[in-house]
Amino acid sequence: MDLKIGPDEATDAERQAVDDLIGAHGGATIANGERLVLGGVRRAAERRHLLLPGLHALQRSRGFISAGGLNHLCESLGVPPADAYGVASFYDLFSVEEAPDTVVRVCDDIACRINGHDAIEAALGDAGLADTSRLDSPCLGLCDFGGAAVVQRVGTDLRGVRVVAGPAEPVIESHLPSGPRLLRRIVGSDVASLDAYLDAGGYRALRSAVELGADAVIDAVSAAGLRGRGGAAFPTGVKWRAVADQTGPTKHVIANADESEPGTFKDRVLMENDPFALVEALTVAGLATGSTNGWIYVRGEYPVAVDRLRAAIAEARAADLLGTDVLGAGIVFDIDLRVGAGAYICGEETALFNSIEGFRGEPRQKPPFPTTHGLFGQPTAINNVETLVNVLDIVTDGVEVYRELGTADSPGTRLFCLSGAVARPGLYEHPMGVTLRQVLGAAGGLVDRREMRATLLGGAAGVFVDATSLDVPLTFEDTRAAGITLGSGVVMAFDETHDLRDTAARIAEFFRHESCGQCVPCRVGTQRQHELLAHTFGSGSFDAELFDDLAAVMKDASICGLGHTAASAIGSAVRLGLLT
Repeated sequence: MDLKIGPDEATDAERQAVDDLIGAHGGATIANGERLVLGGVRRAAERRHLLLPGLHALQRSRGFISAGGLNHLCESLGVPPADAYGVASFYDLFSVEEAPDTVVRVCDDIACRINGHDAIEAALGDAGLADTSRLDSPCLGLCDFGGAAVVQRVGTDLRGVRVVAGPAEPVIESHLPSGPRLLRRIVGSDVASLDAYLDAGGYRALRSAVELGADAVIDAVSAAGLRGRGGAAFPTGVKWRAVADQTGPTKHVIANADESEPGTFKDRVLMENDPFALVEALTVAGLATGSTNGWIYVRGEYPVAVDRLRAAIAEARAADLLGTDVLGAGIVFDIDLRVGAGAYICGEETALFNSIEGFRGEPRQKPPFPTTHGLFGQPTAINNVETLVNVLDIVTDGVEVYRELGTADSPGTRLFCLSGAVARPGLYEHPMGVTLRQVLGAAGGLVDRREMRATLLGGAAGVFVDATSLDVPLTFEDTRAAGITLGSGVVMAFDETHDLRDTAARIAEFFRHESCGQCVPCRVGTQRQHELLAHTFGSGSFDAELFDDLAAVMKDASICGLGHTAASAIGSAVRLGLLT
């Protein structure tokens, strides 16, 4: 690819796909003459954020992104083809080379490897996909099922294949005497119906927020002690206040639904089964921070969540719950949905900004921080799905009711993603402060009453623990004191039959593959870490000193959290003697 438009022509289908996309976003293609004037340059910059959706449209229309299709997209948006090619080749779900009409991406990550990876083949046969092209895939966020794949087929959106290959059907349970909070609308409700959501108490929080006013909403979120549920545990009220205090005319709130941490599926369950809750919660965040623009960035491997969120946004907009006069209160707020394309790194907030803006999903240096220089360089508050849904109860029921559960420093409830060797995998809601022993017990313990060898907390970026940690309260403060992590809520159990050397090697391979390559410590460190494990398991000797050096450099010198945590799980496995 060159910086200039080449001779390759788009097919009629590719041309139509691009033109329909741009037309749906209220514009026409940029004429050649316009590029010579400042107005054309400005319009091209403003249109750049349509590059990612445009690449999706091309991939869907032909099964790969051809040179001709990319030329037409670049001509329409005013983006240099070499630049766009760099973006297209960054994502796993895009192919820049001719591909079969149907491609099946089969999960080969840590949960499926120990529980059902082989059984997916039978499920694919039952779905009429026995003779299709196969690719191994990183975690698809379906760890509660035990076997999973996503299907890319020309002319259609991505779709998923799920198979229960583990010991039981996935469950969704809340273990609260007072009844479920975050999960109360999950079971038995019509997820596609706004009326059903309203009948279940939906939009009470937004109405209360309008009555309270922005400052009071932020004060309540701060007093409730809500911390981020995506892994970083940053105080939500502090983040919102920082954005609200900015005086710029344009601000953004973002729901980070790029849930790519292996073993994590809580946000998927919420989006698939309670999509209006996320739409409402993001609207409350917009009101509180003074933002008019909301964005939901969903990982591309969640086609059901994408469909249901699109429908929920459209229905909310039709009911004046989004738009130029929300609830008739003069509030201007709308939501744009963006779909990722297979890049773990885009879960990092600044990489996500770049992805939305139409660039490679590479993290930015901080400072400046997103609260002042976020999406499009403007003040931005970004929270994950579980964090945002917590806000609804805080605003509706009040701070005191919210703090009745949990501990003084870790109030509220937490969603835990149970997978691996547990008897009843699924999503569980517990009060903060529950112990790992209680969490595993609620899931029926381990399969066939086997003994736990280790449990992975927090996913690939988390840590392994053994039986000595079973009674540590799962709060932010207690896990920090114990040197472990809650992370994104992953609880993946392993028994004595599992080869944890294979698991550790897969984690190392995962980070090597998912590193964006922007910074040397992470790009080289993840590669050397994977090579070290491969050599160790081939020769039987482990160079602990070399591993510690790699881990220290990645943690201290990487730009973002991927490099900081790439050695965490493996290091904990070494310390516990799990790799011998």
